[in-house]
Amino acid sequence: MAGGGVIGVGGGGRKPYPGNLTPYVTITCIVAAMGGLIFGYDIGISGGVTTMTPFLQKFFRKVWEKKEADKSTNQYCQYDSQTLTMFTSSLYLAALLSSLVASTVTRRLGRKLSMLFGGLLFFAGALINGFAKAVWMLIVGRMLLGFGVGFANQSVPLYLSEMAPYKYRGALNIGFQLSITVGILIANVLNYFFAKIKGGWGWRLSLGGAMVPALIITVGSLVLPDTPNSMIERGQTEEARAKLKKIRGVDDVDEEFKDLVAASDASKLVHHPWTNLLQRKYRPHLTMAILIPFFQQLTGINVIMFYAPVLFNTIGFGDDASLMSAVITGIVNVGATLVSIYGVDKWGRRFLFLEGGVQMLICQAVVAACIGAKFGVSGNPGDLPKWYAITVVLFICIYVAGFAWSWGPLGWLVPSEIFPLEIRSAAQSVNVSVNMIFTFAVAQVFLSMLCHLKFGLFLFFAFFVVVMSIFVYYFLPETKGIPIEEMNQVWRSHWYWSRFVEEADYPNGGMEMSKGNHGPKNV
Repeated sequence: MAGGGVIGVGGGGRKPYPGNLTPYVTITCIVAAMGGLIFGYDIGISGGVTTMTPFLQKFFRKVWEKKEADKSTNQYCQYDSQTLTMFTSSLYLAALLSSLVASTVTRRLGRKLSMLFGGLLFFAGALINGFAKAVWMLIVGRMLLGFGVGFANQSVPLYLSEMAPYKYRGALNIGFQLSITVGILIANVLNYFFAKIKGGWGWRLSLGGAMVPALIITVGSLVLPDTPNSMIERGQTEEARAKLKKIRGVDDVDEEFKDLVAASDASKLVHHPWTNLLQRKYRPHLTMAILIPFFQQLTGINVIMFYAPVLFNTIGFGDDASLMSAVITGIVNVGATLVSIYGVDKWGRRFLFLEGGVQMLICQAVVAACIGAKFGVSGNPGDLPKWYAITVVLFICIYVAGFAWSWGPLGWLVPSEIFPLEIRSAAQSVNVSVNMIFTFAVAQVFLSMLCHLKFGLFLFFAFFVVVMSIFVYYFLPETKGIPIEEMNQVWRSHWYWSRFVEEADYPNGGMEMSKGNHGPKNV
């Protein structure tokens, strides 16, 4: 792969830790990955309830009046309301704030406790939203949901990367993204049926239903074991050795345990991990912690997932049809994530990143052309033929599939596996914070951008897909099959990042890097 430093697979330079994919670690990772349900459920539910007429009439009456007043008005602008977008995006502002606190909790008290806090906060937010009587209650509930998401997104990817054997780390870590996609799908299906409840109170079930995934992560956090990395970090050395043997299913864990202890000793010398992130040798890690989540949000996926029902309604589908279209994209999302679980440790991270980028780019161009041809700049499409609707849904589904086996899961996997222990919690907090900043920004401005950019909005996101694919091609090394505590060595073989790191920076790495893989010409 271009620009990717590759660990030599031949000879004695590599340190393959013994270990199996035991039922114990498999079940543990599945339970932990369910932390993604709360994030996914919220993404799917918020877009659906904002198309339910009783919900709009109660909380966002001006939006409902604008939507109903004149069916011939500009379809691009019918949902343009800053109050409505604040309902959706306030969660991500709260998640940004909580991720900063979650970093300290995750580092000092362990990954499990951070998950527990996430589940409890999310449960409280769901309860308030389900019984909301006014907009302020919706916003407070969303903020609590956001605090919960911040804690879960901080701790779950780290937990999975630390528990999984390095040969299966990609597949097990992507279980988090799979849970997100399952949460989105469940939310879309529930929205479709709850919208049909007579009396117009189905939206309360949609919002209050978030208590169920909140309970799952709360209970799960109480029964899960802690990771050996976290136990060593908190001084529980012998317990960590015993836990590592149980996780790996073998008695010979000395090599891996020694590296975990060495990494922990190095991390204890770091008293200020936030400022430590700014050191030159961590330049590659900090760059990835910022740019990967930044690019993930500018693929445009949250435009589709937050507002899928709104989007389909805007381009001419009825309320029922728009909710069903969102269900269809949700099914595609889950199926494509399973493809990523199958292929990430076979094909590698870079291949999926690049293939997904090309696929998303083509689909965004086609969708922009379809919408532009029928809606133009006036936003009044007239009668929409059936083939047009099918074409738009088809290419949006292909776009969702491209994201779901590339930037969706890998945007969480790659950052969580590249950080050394001494900066891991702080760097993951940066990763979550950047993700939430731009999730918030995109959610807040999307409806206004749709109103002003019209079909050009899809070309706006297509431009960033081109930029991020170029970035991956030249600057992201392959991390497939490399033990997490050995990960720092990949930067030393990279054509660009090698100038920032030196052998003395990682004395416990112990890996030989393959020769001749320093330039972007290597594929």
